[in-house]
Order: sequence, then C-alpha cells, then structure tokens
Amino acid sequence: MRCTLIIYSLTSGGAERVISRMANYWVAKGWQINLLTFDDGKEPPFYELDSLISHIPLGIAGYSANPIIGIWNNLTRIQALRSAIVKSQPNVIISFMHQTNEIVLLATRWLNVPVIVSERIDPVKHSTGKIWEQLRQWTYPFADRIVVQTKRAGDYFSSKLQERICVIPNPVLLPPDEKELSNKPLGKRSLIAMGRLVPQKGFDLLLEAMAKLKDRYPEWTLTILGEGELRPQLESLCNELGLGDRVHLVGRVTNPHEFLQQADIFIMSSRFEGFPNALCEAMACGLPVISTDCPNGPREIIRDGVDGILVPNEDVSALAVAMERLMCEEKERKRLGDRAKEVTGKFGLDKVMVMWESLINEAIEES
Repeated sequence: MRCTLIIYSLTSGGAERVISRMANYWVAKGWQINLLTFDDGKEPPFYELDSLISHIPLGIAGYSANPIIGIWNNLTRIQALRSAIVKSQPNVIISFMHQTNEIVLLATRWLNVPVIVSERIDPVKHSTGKIWEQLRQWTYPFADRIVVQTKRAGDYFSSKLQERICVIPNPVLLPPDEKELSNKPLGKRSLIAMGRLVPQKGFDLLLEAMAKLKDRYPEWTLTILGEGELRPQLESLCNELGLGDRVHLVGRVTNPHEFLQQADIFIMSSRFEGFPNALCEAMACGLPVISTDCPNGPREIIRDGVDGILVPNEDVSALAVAMERLMCEEKERKRLGDRAKEVTGKFGLDKVMVMWESLINEAIEES
C-alpha cells in the first residue's frame, strides 16, 4: 500500500502526534509512507518518525499580508502540493486539519485517487473565519471520506455529507512499563495538566480553581506541560493569584509519561476539544482524571464517576470542588485511577488502526 499523509507541520500537538503514530504503524507493516508537510523542514519533527518514512517538507507555509496575496500564495501551494502528490504515486491520500484539508482537496481534483480528510477539533467551536468556512463547504464534497473523532463533530456537517462521515477516535498507546526519573521531579503532592498554552485549553480557569485551594492544601503543586502564546499572561495570572511558587510551566516535553507517572491527579480544563490525547494518556498511566465536560471529546472518553470526573464546562467553582475531593481522598484517587487504565482497551492502537484500514479499503474500492 502506498499512502500519502499530509499535515501542515510536525510540531508538538495532538494531530501531529496522531499522524506520526499512524505513519510509524503502517511503515512497520511494510506500507510505503510519504508524509508531506507545508513547512520548510528547518525544525525537525517533534515526534519520532521511523527512518523508512519519506518526510517531505514542501516549504509552502507562510503568512499572507492581504487577501490578494493570500489567493496567490494558495495557488502556489496548490500547484506545489499537487506535484508532490503525483510524484508520490499514492493509492490513498489522508489529510489532517481543516485548512490543510481544503488545500489538499483543491490540489487533488481529477487525480482519480481517493482522498480522506480528517477534522481534528470541534468544528462548531473552532472557527478560522468566514472565507475558510465557505471554502470548507465548497471543497468537502470532493472528499471520499471525512473522518471525525466524535459523533457530535460529525453532526456539524450537512446532510449531504453524512454518508461520508466516519467516526474514528485517537489511538492510545500503553505507557512505559517502568517509571522513569525526571530531571524535574514533581512535588510530593502534584496536580498535572498538559496542552498548548492557548485560550482553548482553559488554563486560566485551572489557575483560578487552584487559587481557591492553595491555602487549605499548601503541600499540593500544579505542573503544566506545554508551550504557547499565553505564557506571559498565565505567568502574570499566577503571580496575581499568589501561585508563583506553586505552579510550574515547564514547556514542551518529548516524553510526557515521565511526568504523568509521578503525578497524583490529572486535570483538563479545556473550553472545547476534539478528542484529547492528553486525557487519554493520563488515564493510560493510571491517573485519576478531572475534566471539564466541554462540548466534544471528554464525555466520549470518561465514564463520569467510574474512571474519572466530569465537571460543568468553564465552571471554576465546580472544578475546584472536584479537585478538593480527590486531593482529600486517596482511596478515591486509587479507585478512579485503576479504572482509568481501561481506556487502552477502548482506544488501543491496533483497534483504531483497523478502523482506519477498513475505511481506506472502502474508499479505494469505491473509487
């Protein structure tokens, strides 16, 4: 099987992590994998790629100063992308992420190769502007299949596209067998969170909840893994809330498991999600988890009260109550953490990849 995977870049992020795992899985099966990215390749992939994968940075990313330049740049991108796709001679093309999907669908018109596009975030909550939204409506009918991570995300699309919608969750890998020592060991009692430092992830809400508990639980600290545009604002908020020595923003890490395996509680405070890798990875490590019940993702993963706790979305008080409950009750932490490990059975790598392969075969047969 010759499969061409396409994504904007291979920096740190949930979509990038998943497409890297898919590429590694298939090349290990003997597939020929070409992985095309829009960036120039100056920054190496954040996630490890098998040496047999042909990663081709196209150098077509960039900022457009105005709509006219944007149209010209996108025409250039389409031409370069089409040439690279033709050269890769794929049996199937898989594209990740909204704007990349639209450019791929334009670049592959009349190539007679099945194209599968995948949405990686809640399309209801995540808008990239009217022009891109309109372009999605124009181009998505060209796709042979549209992969979403939850049924709710699929419901966003028109009735005409529903027969092409397929729900495939993110794969969850088993954590390393042995706990690893980190150069930055967590405190004796530690909360942990993970994600890009952007408004979507709601770390401001988490800090406010932490501030409500800091005086009653002085032994607890909070570590946040990830980097992003809101670092200065979050650092400032930490100081305003008196959390300067209790919250650690450690930046990007290549192996989050070494931190997760040291923590006591994982918290996801997102305002919206797709299908959060971080939540699944924490559960796979046997951590008790608390998550906002944001419109997409967590409810498909957590069984509330069985293997984790869901709290109302953007409700700081409810988040603080749930945090205090687990901070106080070690037996409850253990009970939830033991059941949380079952996530690897629900969304195991082999199980999810069978779903992808079935979809690919369907698309090829129909085309």
